Amino acid sequence: MASTRSEGMSYAPKGKPNPVVKPGEFEFSAVALDHGHIYGMCNGLVEAGATLRYVYDPDPAKVAAFKKAFPDAIAAESEERVLLDSRTRLVASAAVTSKRCALGIRAMDAGKDYFTDKAPLTTLEQLADAKAAVARTGRKYNVYYSERLHVEGAIFAGQLIEQGAIGKVVQVIGLGPHRLSAKGRPDWFFIKEYYGGILCDIGSHQIDQFLFYSGAKDARVVYSRVANYAHPEYPELDDFGEAALLADNGVSNYFRVDWFTPDGLGTWGDGRLTILGTEGFIEARKYHNIASGAPGGNHVYWANGEGEYYLDATGKVGYPYFGQLILDCLNRTENAMTQAHAFKAAELCVKAQLGADTVKPD
Repeated sequence: MASTRSEGMSYAPKGKPNPVVKPGEFEFSAVALDHGHIYGMCNGLVEAGATLRYVYDPDPAKVAAFKKAFPDAIAAESEERVLLDSRTRLVASAAVTSKRCALGIRAMDAGKDYFTDKAPLTTLEQLADAKAAVARTGRKYNVYYSERLHVEGAIFAGQLIEQGAIGKVVQVIGLGPHRLSAKGRPDWFFIKEYYGGILCDIGSHQIDQFLFYSGAKDARVVYSRVANYAHPEYPELDDFGEAALLADNGVSNYFRVDWFTPDGLGTWGDGRLTILGTEGFIEARKYHNIASGAPGGNHVYWANGEGEYYLDATGKVGYPYFGQLILDCLNRTENAMTQAHAFKAAELCVKAQLGADTVKPD
């Protein structure tokens, strides 16, 4: 695995253990290791007290690499072995994006809750199928929107809003650049049918954040655009995307995502979040503070009527989502993330991609 500073695809934060259950009280298994985010997903669950039981992938090399990080996981001989296991309460997966929904439905039909990497699906038909499966089975279809859930600066920004530090939110702006590292990507990553397009893929982080920080239940896509500016060798790759949305409560959003992080930058992407409120604003420099002498990420700046403030949130906030998710699965509550939110973010990122204008570079 490449370092989490250099490659976004292997971003797998480790925090302080904060168990909400005793060992063996909540067991989960990992199936389909197609994206490195599975490591972050499992780290978060284990730190919150979950016990990793099985791992399955048809590629033995992926399983072997996974077991180096999680040596106690049992290598299952098949997906069916995991789905039939009575002790597995939750199936965590980072399958090929277009295959995530079908796997989730199989898991829910087997009586398991499901925890998938983002984007959780790639089509509106898959969304309808997932909603139907949730209604039919009563199981959960949870989504790892890591750029909010696994970034302490982003979590702290939410806490500031909840405390009223900037008044009522009126706009959310998100910048999500990533390093492409094309030679290290699997073939499916460059096929739009499989990865869903840039607004569906990494744009899902931005739409999740917008809905969360704005407190919106719904939104519409005002406009969206995609382009392939510099990678003609990958004709189905969107290397740039942008969109504007308007929430049902009047909050506006703009976001940009791209694959243009330069090799000279000390991290995989200089992700930024700016939230404007009626009484102040917040900026979170989530992964990097370029050429500042302040290394690392989680730099949060805010100002309001009382003054200007700064906090390096690293190690000060933790990752409460994972413990909340475990307790939600046990208690059938929705404190980590509502099902409606997870599906609405998925719906809007698919609609943004489907409706996007395609820029044809000269």
